[in-house]
Amino acid sequence: QLQLVDSGGGLVQAGGSLRLSCAASGFSLDGYAIGWFRQAPGKEREEVSCFSTSDSSTYSAEAVKGRFTISVDSAQNTAYLQMDNMRPEDTAIYTCAAEGFVSCGPSPLAADYWGQGTQVTVSS
Repeated sequence: QLQLVDSGGGLVQAGGSLRLSCAASGFSLDGYAIGWFRQAPGKEREEVSCFSTSDSSTYSAEAVKGRFTISVDSAQNTAYLQMDNMRPEDTAIYTCAAEGFVSCGPSPLAADYWGQGTQVTVSS
């Protein structure tokens, strides 16, 4: 079965850190762009970070620049989102997605695969 499974969400205090994982099964992440999206209650879904394994292009939303870092471990076939210096406004459901053979940029991925989402809550 071709799927992404994301995990690692939880409750953290403001200023703390979390690392989200996005494990691919049934296909290799090589050649894919992996994006992390989030959706807060009452808000539209937004892409916060992206990394393309095909050309190493990246994208970070202004709200998370300098705080969130995306990476891909090809050996583990897993992508990660390291979130540091977190803020209450980072509270959302985070979901990973993958689209084949594209670059990352301001336009969000039109994903071929989506994870199921993981809740991140930042307390003040």
